Amino acid sequence: MKTDSTTIRKRYDRLAPYFDGLEAVMEGLLFRSWRKQCWAKAKGGHILEVGVGTGKNFPYYPADARVTAIDFSPGMLKQAERNQQRKNISVALEQMDVQGLYYADNSFDTVIATFVFCSVPQPLKGLKELYRVCKPGGQVILLEHVLSANPLLAWLMERLNPLVVWLVGANINRTTVKHVQSCPFQWVRVDPASNDIIKLIVAKK
Repeated sequence: MKTDSTTIRKRYDRLAPYFDGLEAVMEGLLFRSWRKQCWAKAKGGHILEVGVGTGKNFPYYPADARVTAIDFSPGMLKQAERNQQRKNISVALEQMDVQGLYYADNSFDTVIATFVFCSVPQPLKGLKELYRVCKPGGQVILLEHVLSANPLLAWLMERLNPLVVWLVGANINRTTVKHVQSCPFQWVRVDPASNDIIKLIVAKK
């Protein structure tokens, strides 16, 4: 199912006030530990977080880094701003679409996104933008859920995908590892701790 950015943005705007509550169980049981592992790999003085959402990664920001964080949904950014003020987090928040970043080439030491590319209408275009704004020798770190390698589960995910996209704007059948590998990174590695559906991907420019 092809869905444009405007449609996806409206869905996230609608869900923004309830988003943390909707994901609370999965966040506590699973996602939180993955976020911690993901951010432990972040390096350098200037970091870009793509798809900040409500600010679930705020607790894991490196203390010695300058962080810029973007999201294409005004509703989600509003929630992030509230959490930023409440938790006194040092971060520059901006509204921006990953498919067309405003930043200059080679701007960031690390570019990081957690559970974002399931919602990007043109994921390869977005990944090329991450490559562009990452400094030479820098890294792009992605934590993503992807299509299962199990044929039966993959078949089910493909059948359910249109419904999930319609409800929340997220695809559950993405092949993000292959998309990253198609970009001109020096190397792409999938963390051994990754499982069949959740992948922690590190790519060096």
